[in-house]
Amino acid sequence: MSDAKPIWIKDPLSILADGAERGIVTRDGRIVELVPSGGKPAMADVAVFDASDHVVLPGLINTHHHFYQTLTRALPAAMDRELFPWLQALYPVWAKLTPERLELGVTVAMSELLLSGCTTTTDHHYVFPAGLEESVDIEVEVAKRLGVRVLLTRGSMNLSQRDGGLPPDSVVQDEDTILADSARVVAKHHQRGADAMVQIALAPCSPFSVTTSLMRSTADLAAKLDVRLHTHLAETEDENKFCQQMYGCRPLDYLEQCGWLNARTWLAHGIFFNADEMKRLGKAKTTISHCACSNQILASGCCPVCEMEEAGVGIGLGVDGSASNDGSNLMQEVRAAFLLQRARYGVGKVSHKDALRWATKGSAACVGRPELGEIAVGKAADLALFRLDELRFSGHGDPLAALVLCGAHRADRVMVGGKWAVIDGAIPGLDVANLIRRHSSAARAMQAG
Repeated sequence: MSDAKPIWIKDPLSILADGAERGIVTRDGRIVELVPSGGKPAMADVAVFDASDHVVLPGLINTHHHFYQTLTRALPAAMDRELFPWLQALYPVWAKLTPERLELGVTVAMSELLLSGCTTTTDHHYVFPAGLEESVDIEVEVAKRLGVRVLLTRGSMNLSQRDGGLPPDSVVQDEDTILADSARVVAKHHQRGADAMVQIALAPCSPFSVTTSLMRSTADLAAKLDVRLHTHLAETEDENKFCQQMYGCRPLDYLEQCGWLNARTWLAHGIFFNADEMKRLGKAKTTISHCACSNQILASGCCPVCEMEEAGVGIGLGVDGSASNDGSNLMQEVRAAFLLQRARYGVGKVSHKDALRWATKGSAACVGRPELGEIAVGKAADLALFRLDELRFSGHGDPLAALVLCGAHRADRVMVGGKWAVIDGAIPGLDVANLIRRHSSAARAMQAG
């Protein structure tokens, strides 16, 4: 046990929890007490953090991203394209990734997420040009340095253009190499238990970039190693057509044939499922990462979130890659999801609290971490605290609603596992100006010629 004093996050302006009007007490990385209206902590000797100017949320959880894509934001060659031609324009640029460039891209993505109130993030890294074999190891080191909780996926592609897939030969690997490295990174980095800071999942990229053999072998390996599975699915109509032509079935049928339709799996996008498929997803406890900004920018469509939830499908939020978002701000993603789904379903079906729930408790279900995403006794002390002192909030009524409706985008304080990872709107020890300079230089070098 730690010798550090418990911390009373005292008298918040507002908090996304019932019975915690006077705040919460954290100790040794957990929430140990909710302090109700008129109450005070049961423990006498506590350190006090005055939260009277803060709205307190459970730490936001990002369920889908591609960190390396921060190096190709708003790339002219890929702008105004739908998914398949967008990918074809970007793959040659991504083939120029190096370990140094990846480290910079990952640092930018994780930092941007932390500053937006995100305490746990996934990443889907599936591009492995020569020399980038230790991509996941690089990501782990950055996460440890910044203090963010991560579920990193060992992605993969082995179906290149010469085999009828989309990616060029230079960014794919063979099945044996992929499976061997998947086992390696799980053995080296995957932590178990409620306090885990680094976990690993396995994540073939998509039906149009991996073989059926790899899909099945990966599912078998994930079951053997007891880790989660992730992939893109039902993102576009083009994907439906590809699966029909290549495999003679729809994407979800193909997924089930490969042994993926189960509670171990969470899927990115999930736009083009029919009513029967939604019921099958709900029954299997397979969850969906809704990526509102990416879906709008690529004009892929709109995830039918309300029908999904009515069918028993868990919904989380993901910012997706910074080449299709083009940002890594999860608080902004909450607002985007709220607006998109409100426009689809109306004011009686979607509220700001639904959008916050997707980014917290819903996302926790996607990553298989029930101890995250909620302010309650026994849960992890992962918290995001926002001030409402910007011009955009002036005149607000409900503080919690103001975060979403008025467009909060930057947290003032972020706690991960009981430790402050963001203080006064900054990440301690991070030279942002130097990071931007180096990252921008790396991006220009990748994009040149």
